[in-house]
Amino acid sequence: MDKGLHFTFRVITTMLLLRGSSQAGTTRSDDAVSKGTDSRGPGEGLPTLTVTTILEDPYVMVRSAELEGYCIDLLKALAAMLHFSYKVKVVGDGQYGAVSSTGNWTGMIGEILRQEADIAVAPLTVTSAREEVVSFTTPFLQTGIGILLRKDTVSQEMSFFHFLAPFSKETWTGLLFAYVLTCFCLFLVARLSPCEWNEPKNEENHFTFLNSLWFGAGALALQGVTPRPKALSVRVIAAVWWLFTIALLAAYIANFTALLSSGSEQLPIQTFEDLVKQRKLEFGTLAGSSTFYYFKNSKNPIHQMIYEYMDKRRDHVLVKTYQEAVQRVLESNYAFIGESISQDLAAARHCDLIRAPEVIGARGFGIATTQASLWTKKLSVAVLKLRESGDLDYLRNKWWESSCLHKSRERWSPLQPQALGGLFLTLAIGLALGVIAAVVELSNKSRHAAGHVKKSCCSVFTEEMCTRLRIKENTRQSQETSGRANA
Repeated sequence: MDKGLHFTFRVITTMLLLRGSSQAGTTRSDDAVSKGTDSRGPGEGLPTLTVTTILEDPYVMVRSAELEGYCIDLLKALAAMLHFSYKVKVVGDGQYGAVSSTGNWTGMIGEILRQEADIAVAPLTVTSAREEVVSFTTPFLQTGIGILLRKDTVSQEMSFFHFLAPFSKETWTGLLFAYVLTCFCLFLVARLSPCEWNEPKNEENHFTFLNSLWFGAGALALQGVTPRPKALSVRVIAAVWWLFTIALLAAYIANFTALLSSGSEQLPIQTFEDLVKQRKLEFGTLAGSSTFYYFKNSKNPIHQMIYEYMDKRRDHVLVKTYQEAVQRVLESNYAFIGESISQDLAAARHCDLIRAPEVIGARGFGIATTQASLWTKKLSVAVLKLRESGDLDYLRNKWWESSCLHKSRERWSPLQPQALGGLFLTLAIGLALGVIAAVVELSNKSRHAAGHVKKSCCSVFTEEMCTRLRIKENTRQSQETSGRANA
C-alpha cells in the first residue's frame, strides 16, 4: 500500500515538472516576467539568468501580453549562442541607475548590486560611475546626446526675400561686382577697338556705359539685346560673360529648386549653443539619467549653462520617462535632450519631430553584469560576433524603420506666396521707378517748353499728358462728331 502511494506521488511530481519545463519558452507580461531559452529548448542543466530591463520603445515593449523589442531579440540571440535560459523582469522603480541621496544605487544598476538580477539588457549607457560598481560588455549600440525638437516650433518664418536665399550675401556681392566690372570692360574695349568705333569724330559709339549695363543685364536674363558687338575683342568679352551667366543661372536654379522642394526650413537650432541662446523653448532631460550627469560634470561653459538651467527648474523641465519626454515635445514648446539613437526612433515614428544635427558625448549601450562575472567576457564576444555577422544591423533596421520618408514624398503642397513675395515687390518697385522716371523726364521737357510759349509749367505738363494719352484729342473728336450730328 505504501509502495503504491509512493509510486503514485512520484508519477504526479514528474508530470508537474515536465509541464513546467514545457512553458519555459513563453513570455508573460502580467507579472512583468518573461522566460525563455536558447533555440534547442530548455534542456537539462542550462544556467538560468535573471535579466532586468526597462520598458522603452523599441527596446522593450508590451505587445499582446508579451514582451518584445530590440533588447528581447538581442537577448534571444545571445541565449542561442551561449546556451543559457533566462527570465526577464522589468525594473521596479522604472529607473536606469543613479546614486540616490542616501548613497545607494537606484534602477537596474541597483538591482544588479543587490543581486536581484544577474544582467541588465536595456538601453543602459556605459559611464565611468556605473563602471566602478558593475561591469559592462562591448556596446551593442553606439549613440550620443542630441536635441529632439518639434518642427513647427523651430521652423523659421519664410523670409520676404526668399528668392535671394540660394546665394549667400558674399555671392551676391561678388555677382554685382563682376557685373559692373564686365560692363565697364565692354564700354572701354568698345571705345578702344577701331573695328567697333571707326571714326570717333563722325560716328556715335553705341556702347555707352548705360548701354553696356543694359547689354550685361540682358545676358543675365538670357535675352539678346542691342547694341550688338562688331569687334572681336568685344565679342570675346561678351562670350565669356554669357558663359559665366549660364553657369550662374544653372547654379541658382538648382539651389532654388532644392530650397523650395525641401521639407522644412533650415533649423535655427543647430547646436547646443543655439539652444541656450534662444528663449522660445524650454529644454530638459530624464531625471537621474547619464545625460543629466554628463552636463553636470562637463567643464564646457555651454554645457554648464544647460546644467544650471535644468537644475534650477528640475521640477518643471526634467521628465521621468522617455515616453513622457516625447509627448511633451509633441504637445508643448519643449526640447528634449537625450540619447540621439532614441531620438532618431522618435523622429521615425512621429513625422512632426526632428533631431538637431549636433551630437555630443559619443557613448554606447552595453549589457551590465556584476563585477568579476564570468558572463561579461562571454557576452562581449557574442555581441562582437553578432555585429560582425550583421545581425545587429538587421535588428537596428527592423526596429527603427520609418514611414516618414514615404509620407514626405507623397505629400505635396503648393508654393506659398511668402516665398516669392520679395520677387513681386522687386517687380513692383521697378515698375514704379520706371513710371516715376518717365514723369520726371516729361516734367523736365514741360519746364523747358513753358519758357518758350510763356505758359505755366503745370498747364504745359497737363497738355503734354493729355496729348500723349490722347485724352484731349479724343474729347475734341467726340465734340466735333456730336456737333455735326446736331447740325
